[in-house]
Amino acid sequence: MIDILVYLFENYPPDACPEPAALARKLTAAGFETDEISAALTWLEGFPAEAEAACRQPARPGAIRIYDEDEQERLPAPCRGFITFLEQHDAVDARLREAIIERALALPDAEVSLDRLKVIVLAVIWRYRHEVDALILEELLAEDTEDEDSGPGEGVTRILLN
Repeated sequence: MIDILVYLFENYPPDACPEPAALARKLTAAGFETDEISAALTWLEGFPAEAEAACRQPARPGAIRIYDEDEQERLPAPCRGFITFLEQHDAVDARLREAIIERALALPDAEVSLDRLKVIVLAVIWRYRHEVDALILEELLAEDTEDEDSGPGEGVTRILLN
């Protein structure tokens, strides 16, 4: 499913992504498995219409996000630390943070890895067309482009910076 999200970043701006039925056909033609496509489309449908829907009240300055027991189990310390890093560097606000956490917990995996969390952050940024500083974007793409000359990160960078 994560591969499908990266494919979407590389090939579609968020406002030009086809309807689910057409997207499913395009993803099948691109070689993705039917069960992966179904999981990805279901996951994408879970996005609230607006990032504001993920967080009903904005956080006060200096507020700290407390993770409940289930969130701590599913989002290990490196993931929670990365989310805090993004928030402290003004890459995401409380509303986007909550959208990221909600979408991470919507994954079928018991525990979310840091690499998967980075893709989820990209998905939230992509979905809500949120601008991100180039250095933060590099941090998000670091694992994706480390060993390749023209990996998936190039397309993602192009979409997010345009």
